[in-house]
Amino acid sequence: MRTVTADLISKARAGDAAAFQELTEPHRRELQVHCYRMLGSFQDAEDALQDTLLAAWQGFKGFEGRASLRTWLYRIATNRCLNARRSASRRPAKQWDVPGVEPPEPTRLGEVVWLEPYPDVLLDPGAQYEQTESISLAFVTALQVLPARQTAVLILRDVLGFSAKEVASMLDSTVDSVNSALKRARAGLRHRPRPDSPAEEVIVAKFVRAWQSADVDALVALLTDDVFISMPPMPFEYEGRDLVARFCARLFDAGRRFELVPTRANGQPAFGAYLRGPDGIHHGVGLYVLSLTGTKICAMTRFENSVLPWFGLPRSLELH
Repeated sequence: MRTVTADLISKARAGDAAAFQELTEPHRRELQVHCYRMLGSFQDAEDALQDTLLAAWQGFKGFEGRASLRTWLYRIATNRCLNARRSASRRPAKQWDVPGVEPPEPTRLGEVVWLEPYPDVLLDPGAQYEQTESISLAFVTALQVLPARQTAVLILRDVLGFSAKEVASMLDSTVDSVNSALKRARAGLRHRPRPDSPAEEVIVAKFVRAWQSADVDALVALLTDDVFISMPPMPFEYEGRDLVARFCARLFDAGRRFELVPTRANGQPAFGAYLRGPDGIHHGVGLYVLSLTGTKICAMTRFENSVLPWFGLPRSLELH
């Protein structure tokens, strides 16, 4: 195996693009997830991944093998993401744009309006850390409000398991600086309870029935007291069962009825939401991602319909 890898490295250094692709392909998925954790946006993560692979290809002659290829690629990807977080091109907030619905006054306006969901189908089933809290929307959102270098250190050390010495090398820093940044990141990490529910299948089935039948009482019975709704890129956030119930009731007003199509995002249950039109066609209006705790729903995040194709979901449904 080492001989094969050494041969591929030699070929890639000599300009063999196929050899380079064979070397880097096994790391592609995990690098994309890393960029997503850093940036909170699926589209920005894909851009950062492409920049990483291009930079790696252009600089491959400089790869000396003192660190593993994986570590070298993570160094490039992390620094590309740090550059992206410093730029001013993050997605701006949007005004409320749900036709015919007047929302209640929100609890607050959220900071992380660029958040996007990550399709579970793109996660590497062999990478256990991707199936835990570290890919949940709550965790990814919390990372976005940390300073960029603290985010990088926390992910590289606590999620990916790189040593302080390796991280210091990746960030052109010192071990003391890395340890200090990690301590501050852990202290500053604001994030909601870890989604965890052994009763997921039962809760999800009840949610679908309640939502599709516009049964607000049945829906409210599934929510925790401090349930939380957000809807990036709109900054509106609602907290507490009563306020969330009022928000949902407004969505169902005037006979609005939905069809939900199940999928998964960020290791959590998710649904493409389709609104029934006067023509009988259900038009895609967004994607809902649920966070569960015990036997209740503790959070719901609504994303725009532009994300539906990432999950293999159609823009509209014709139901008979």
